[in-house]
Amino acid sequence: MTAVPAWLRRAIPDAQSLAGKEVADIALIAGAASGALDAVVRRRERWGGAWRQRLALAAAAATAKQAGRVEDEAALRDAVLLTRPGDDVGPAGRMLLAWRRLATRPSEDLLTERNLAAVLEEFGHAPDDEAVSDLRGELRRLAAGGMVETLTGAFIAAERYGFGRAVGAWLADVLVAQRLGWAHAVPLLGTEAALGLRASRSLSGPVVVTATGIETNGEWAKILLAAQARTALRAIDLFSDLERRAEKLLAVAPKLRAKGADAVVDRLLNDDALVASRGGKREQKCGMSDRGLRRLFDRLQKLGAVRELTGRPTFRIYGL
Repeated sequence: MTAVPAWLRRAIPDAQSLAGKEVADIALIAGAASGALDAVVRRRERWGGAWRQRLALAAAAATAKQAGRVEDEAALRDAVLLTRPGDDVGPAGRMLLAWRRLATRPSEDLLTERNLAAVLEEFGHAPDDEAVSDLRGELRRLAAGGMVETLTGAFIAAERYGFGRAVGAWLADVLVAQRLGWAHAVPLLGTEAALGLRASRSLSGPVVVTATGIETNGEWAKILLAAQARTALRAIDLFSDLERRAEKLLAVAPKLRAKGADAVVDRLLNDDALVASRGGKREQKCGMSDRGLRRLFDRLQKLGAVRELTGRPTFRIYGL
């Protein structure tokens, strides 16, 4: 079981206590929280995919709210899972696709021009090829700097090209993952994007770009470092919760006799949730009918290995 030291939880400042602290002090705390998260990521547990996908859902809900949309996590999950492949999932659903892209694709591939163009479209932007190429070049330069410069630079780069704070959070998460050598990025700062926007309204500017690099506005740097620390700890707590649930699923898996059950278990460990009632469209790789899938999920639920996440009698959705 993953545990976070009590002193680290106490040390992370909230928005009200930032004013009395120095950037260097918060950077040390953020570094400790990132180190704890790094240890979790490097375990490479079988349920890591479900963990990242659940974090992607939370980030999408926060960024959708920041954009003035009403969809919560449940509505976003429905938008993606209950539409046919290739159908439009709506503006908020596309935000979820952007965060799922971050969670599922190799981190080293996330900042290619093709992938950047796709994710910007998912966030509702229509960049031209030149803007994408310039942004990619700027991100490569940021990757060579320190952690504070990387975090603040990702946000100002997104702002400079008119892409907003949600894209800045997405880019910052990718740059952190690449810096730490993670195979997959972990959605973190998206859940804090709206907070950063409110807290920084009184600032004269988050960062200043100079000929030699980026000079960080101290207050903005403190906001982002504290957000990085908070989101790292929340991710670790979610990992611990899913660890217990995944271990229960793995314990009952050998008892399942249905053909294709192993494939369903594997997908439950690698995704936020699955729909049993649309098996012919989304679950056909496991070789089970809709009826067979429903029976399997009913059994898994009775065994306490999965949860039904909607409370609906139809189009039920299951996950860890």
